[in-house]
Order: sequence, then C-alpha cells, then structure tokens
Amino acid sequence: MGIPLLDLKQQFASIQADLMPQLEELCASQQFILGPKVEELETKIAAYCKGNFACGVSSGSDALQIALMAEKIGPGDEVITTAYTFFATAGAVCRYGATPVFVDIDPGTFNIDVTKIEEKITSRTKAIIPVHLYGQSADMDAVLEIARRHNLLVIEDACQAIGAEYRGKRVASLGDYGCLSFFPSKNLGCFGDGGMVICNDPAKAERLAILRNHGMAPQYHHHLIGSNFRLDALQAVVLLSKFPKLDDWTVARQKNAADYNELFAGAEGITVPAVASYATRHVFNQYVIRIGNGKRDQVWNGLKAAGIGSAVYYPIPLHLQECFQELGYKQGDFPESERAAQETLALPIFPELTMAQKEQVAATIRQLVLK
Repeated sequence: MGIPLLDLKQQFASIQADLMPQLEELCASQQFILGPKVEELETKIAAYCKGNFACGVSSGSDALQIALMAEKIGPGDEVITTAYTFFATAGAVCRYGATPVFVDIDPGTFNIDVTKIEEKITSRTKAIIPVHLYGQSADMDAVLEIARRHNLLVIEDACQAIGAEYRGKRVASLGDYGCLSFFPSKNLGCFGDGGMVICNDPAKAERLAILRNHGMAPQYHHHLIGSNFRLDALQAVVLLSKFPKLDDWTVARQKNAADYNELFAGAEGITVPAVASYATRHVFNQYVIRIGNGKRDQVWNGLKAAGIGSAVYYPIPLHLQECFQELGYKQGDFPESERAAQETLALPIFPELTMAQKEQVAATIRQLVLK
C-alpha cells in the first residue's frame, strides 16, 4: 500500500456525519456570502488566536494582500520578508507595487534570520512580514523590537501555523496583523480557498471588513477602493465543523513528529527539524528533514518509486525566481535559503498516519540515503 503525503479522505470521514446536515441547512438558507456562519467562525478563530478581531477573507494570499491594502503600502515602499517561503508572501507585496526586500533564514528553523533584518531597513521600509514556516513561530520578540525602534508594521504570515505559540503566546495576534490560510492542506482546511486576518485594533478591523467587500459601507457607498475578498459561508460551515478537532489533530501531528525523530535517531546524512526554545507550540503543518551529501533528489525519487508521498518546499528560493529577477538578486546572496532549497524534504505528517506507515517511511529513507 502506498503512503500519501496527505490523506484528507480520512479526515472527511471523521466529520461527514456532522457536516452534511449543516451543509444542507446552509443550502436551504441560500445565504452563501458572509453572514452568521462567517461571523461565528471569525469569533471562534479570533479567540483561538488570542486576538481581538478577525476578518474572514477568500484565501491566505488575500489575507496578506488586504493587510497591505489596509495600510496603503504601495509603489515606492519596501517590505522586508524571508527569501525562503511560499510565493504568496512576496507576491502580495508586489501586487500593490511595493518592493519585497529579502532576508536569509536561520538554518535550524527555516524562519527569517532576525539578526539580518535591521541592515535591510531604509527610509522606504514600511513593514516586516515574518513567516511562521512549517508551523513554527519566528523569533517574534526580536522582530517586534526592531519594528518598534523603526516605526514599522508587522504583518505575521501565519498561514501554516494556526495555533502555534511563541513563548506561550499565540501567533497571528502578536503583530499588527496576522494572516491565516484555510487551504485544504493546512491544519485547519476548508473545501477550497479561504483565509482570515487577525488584529487587535478596532479601527484596523473595521477597515479590513470594509475593504474585503469592495470598500463598501453602507451598501453602494464606496469611501475606499477595496476588492472582493469575502469568505464564503460554505467554507465557514466546513471550518466550523472541523474546528473542534483542531487541537486533537495538532497533538497527533506533534506525536508523529516525535516518532519520526526517534526513527531517524543516529541516521547519517539526515537532520530532523529543529524546534527553537521560544517555539513553545510547533504545530507541524509540515515535517521537513534535511538530507545532506547531495542526496536529497535521490531520496525524493526513491520515495516516489516506493509509492511514498513527499514534497520539496521550496525548490527555488524567492530571490532566484524568474519574476523577481528585476530586483537584482543573484545566486549566493542568501546561502542558507539556497541550501535549504537543495536539502529539504517534507514527509507525511497528517494526523491519521499510523505507526507502521511512519516506520515504513523512515526505513525507506534510511535505506535510500545509504545508496
């Protein structure tokens, strides 16, 4: 039997009986855009993230975009972020004409190297976007202190990290804005695209709510130019059905990570994920190992042949992406990001993974590394 990288069919089976009547009820109501289900979800997710307000939006990418839009970040502005993450982080910056300024990563956590942020700040810098990659918090005290000294906004990209904690505090509520994704592969995923923005300032929350609905308040009165960033009620119903299970799923992911760590103990050429002392709750959206000695692709291809799912997040760091070449970066500018792109491999970590499956994954990788 093959082992998928992610098996959402088992997750659906666990919620199907509860979810289907709720979907039928929603269909009977025909209230698909925003509405009480979205409001209920916003209240629950804001409380879960220890934030004051939440604004449901159409995707994690749009969560990042609307946060930038709310602060009028655009042409001539610079936003500092990591060179090693999913494209949406820097893509959102460019979407409004601002310039992403990249910083290398800490090789242990894969998150932004906070010791290199300050040297990138200029008179044009308006914000820092730390990414809580793979479910582990970035070093937020350092980020927030730098931002305070230079009067910069902090927009947390917590799209992979709902429920993660930094020194006992939930991510997404530590900066000015926190952005979440409910893409199906996330720890809390819907049946398509969905996202949310967390904030603590009522004025910012009101502005987000207006901007997500074409800048309209009241109806057909547009004092701002917004866009259609609304979260569908259907996705809210799905997320509300899954939400009570989120913490149990997180515990299962953490158990899977601990089991993998034991299974890989002493394995030459394999480095298991590092968990920083400040990352008091790593939620393991991904379990990412390093494979040294230039053997990552050999192992990756071997797993494919064995029917075991795995993935490379991310094979090309952002500064080397073709669409960002006009920024002037070159090979060698961010060596840790480039090394991570060559060595990392994500393994199955979904909550329903069995011990036998974990043992098979680890044994196969250990054999492939020795070839």
